[in-house]
Amino acid sequence: MLSKQQRKFRDDFLSPLKQRLFYFNNLPMALISGIRLIYLDEEKSITEVPFRWCNKNPFKSMYFAVQSMAAELSTAAPALMALKGKGENIAFIIVDVKAEFLKKAQSKITFSCLDYGKFEKAISSLDKSNDTVAVTAKTVGKDTDNDDVAIFYFTWSFKIRS
Repeated sequence: MLSKQQRKFRDDFLSPLKQRLFYFNNLPMALISGIRLIYLDEEKSITEVPFRWCNKNPFKSMYFAVQSMAAELSTAAPALMALKGKGENIAFIIVDVKAEFLKKAQSKITFSCLDYGKFEKAISSLDKSNDTVAVTAKTVGKDTDNDDVAIFYFTWSFKIRS
């Protein structure tokens, strides 16, 4: 069950206006490319990215870096939500990325991550300064035909700051 701080974070991040303001201040490329977080709870996180002229590559498909941004956000949102309400000052960063591209991305792509529980469990295991823990989250990108387009694995490292 989500804490009050986690519910507030989720509700704020899912607000279209607050999400755009966050992107403007922190992730301007997400704003330009049209990436949106469309769903977030304890079970899944869903992002989508449209197929439009600024997201294309010369091969008439979506540029892999745009897909990577949307995929990363689908794992970052549950990580951020899991951190809310924790008393410690916890730093986190991506330490590894792996991707499998299965099909040309030529339509809107929707990324789904089902790993919130991994983040919550790992962060809860941190108990003293300089403790670290890593979580590998999987996210699957599907096109408008519901075909798998890409699978990403992001390894996030969490550390209690001293």
